[in-house]
Amino acid sequence: MSFPSLPALLGSRELRPADLARDSGTALLRIYAWMHVARTSDNRILDLFRQGLIKGTVTGGQGNEGLVVPLALLADKSTDVISFSHRGYGGHLVWSGHLCDHLNQYFANAGSPTLAREGNIHHGDPAARSLPMISHLGAMLSNVVGATDSQRRLGRPAVGLAFFGDGSSSTGDVHETLNLASLLSLPILFVVENNRYAYSTPVAEQFAGNAELWQRAAGYGIEGFALDTTLDVAATTRTFATAIEKVRTTSRPLLIEAHTLRLRGHAAYDTGDYLKPGEAEGFFARDPLPKLRAQLVATHGSAHLEALDAELNAFIESSINVSLAIPRPTADAAAMLADVFAPESPPLPWQSTPAKPENLNAAQALNLGLRKILSERPESLVLGQDIGTYGGAFKVTEGLLADFGRPRVFNTPLAESACTGYAIGLALNGHRPIEEFQFSDFVTEAATQITLNAATYRFRSGAAVPIVLRLPTGGGLTFGSFHSQELDSFLLAMPGLKALYPSTPQDAFNALLAAYEDNNPVILFEHKALYRRGKAPVAWDANYRDVWSPKKLHAGDYATLVTYGDMVHLAEEAVAYLAAEYEITLDVFDLRALAPLRLDAIEASLQRTGRLIVLHEGRRTHGFGAELVARLTEKHFSSMKAAPLRITSLDLPVPFAPELEQAFRPSKDKIIERITEWMG
Repeated sequence: MSFPSLPALLGSRELRPADLARDSGTALLRIYAWMHVARTSDNRILDLFRQGLIKGTVTGGQGNEGLVVPLALLADKSTDVISFSHRGYGGHLVWSGHLCDHLNQYFANAGSPTLAREGNIHHGDPAARSLPMISHLGAMLSNVVGATDSQRRLGRPAVGLAFFGDGSSSTGDVHETLNLASLLSLPILFVVENNRYAYSTPVAEQFAGNAELWQRAAGYGIEGFALDTTLDVAATTRTFATAIEKVRTTSRPLLIEAHTLRLRGHAAYDTGDYLKPGEAEGFFARDPLPKLRAQLVATHGSAHLEALDAELNAFIESSINVSLAIPRPTADAAAMLADVFAPESPPLPWQSTPAKPENLNAAQALNLGLRKILSERPESLVLGQDIGTYGGAFKVTEGLLADFGRPRVFNTPLAESACTGYAIGLALNGHRPIEEFQFSDFVTEAATQITLNAATYRFRSGAAVPIVLRLPTGGGLTFGSFHSQELDSFLLAMPGLKALYPSTPQDAFNALLAAYEDNNPVILFEHKALYRRGKAPVAWDANYRDVWSPKKLHAGDYATLVTYGDMVHLAEEAVAYLAAEYEITLDVFDLRALAPLRLDAIEASLQRTGRLIVLHEGRRTHGFGAELVARLTEKHFSSMKAAPLRITSLDLPVPFAPELEQAFRPSKDKIIERITEWMG
């Protein structure tokens, strides 16, 4: 279906500072036209929602057009990076797409840019570096920082424009990201959309004292200032133009507290009854759109503006009619499931090195893998806390900084959420970052970025996020509750994440290569007790991708035992004992890949043995073994000769003392005891 032709003034989405001074009003007419379309179609969207033609809810940008439209017009859309907030509808219209595309998003019809998988303003255009938002608004800033850094690393003079509100200024992500951008000296224009309310909470309840938000910039060593975007659109535009140019040329962040308006409530269901008497009327009196129109009437005459309004309104109504005629989306569950992950990518052209096996422990094998990646893949980056000179908490990155330099290998501040969001931004723009967490326990600080942002990106926007998250995990080393947890079931309950959990040095090397070339976020669980457990030959393996499938370690006929990580080695010891003492043999599988699960070989074994044992270090309740048991038994229940056996850690926080930790987690003797009891 064809979309209505754009009115002439909407034919340009660009604005340069010289445009404002060159003529008597064409540039302002262009700004006005986009502001008018944004306001009028925003109001019509609210009408359509109230008619039941748009579902869920809608948030409005009414009153914010004098901020987002000039900024969107001034940005270089061929290179810059942006992420609008839920007040940024007018900016979306300017940045890319036809009005019908944006309306289709609100109607959630078959023409929706997100395939109707996301609601109203929760969209962008990742291919054009407009990063779609999530409702955790503070978390979006770091994505802009990463994508902008990626652009700069590629030699493109990009500026990042990151929007957040007075409400989200209270979040830790905002602090983390401002600090990170300043530390890395990146050209980011941070814009606080201060409309005085976060939903119903006024700024007086967001922060104390008389200090204004822009004054926080000094704490990050960057420049900041306040700007009232409701007074004079032309002056606002000139100020923004100067700010963008300054950021672009200095490559330093800048913070603008933009005072703006919210002429409607937070969303369609917001009654606004929390406003003080007369406050709403005061907002409308400050509205910059009618002020700009009056200025243009004085310059061009009322007839010219009336004709322009009529042309724009007709375009809006034609676009609405087109979008209303587009059919509803097809509820294709298979297609949705297929889009959770990016399609499998072809293998990268790795060199067949090292050809000669080296005796390495798992930490050394991972270091070798990182060196191979950094040597052969120019888009690769390694980042994390203390990974530089110190070489990482477990020395896995030792020597990489000296050999590859700080642009490729660098320390990050203590800010797991912002640094992970930064890595996501890098990945969205063509780089492939590898982020090390000091301990897997600290991944909870970045849970939103990993599980709600990176993991969902492909499904909701079609964009790939090729990022490797290295998580030193597991217990047995007397590190206590905050440095010893198994978080596999916690993380993998969320769709869109892949995960590998190697148990040998060769598999660790292979897993790093396989994870790196995958076009999805991949978690690499690295058990800390395996880093230096022992050495084994490690070399280039042309079948490195086999690590995505279980590996059969032992053959037997009594039962099928499935395990992974450090438990693989305890399982082998226990199975050897059972064979020697009881003449009982088991099929033993090292799962290796926790997501996606490829269970064909294990299913074939279970059909033959009829008995299932699942062993893992994580806790029993909601542990990963419960998923394995459910998947295997619901499909092969008729083949089962006995109830499945789960051997796990206790449902406790990880205790500290060695004696207590030994009681908490599986051991060789406990595995043997549980299996023999089960056999009896």
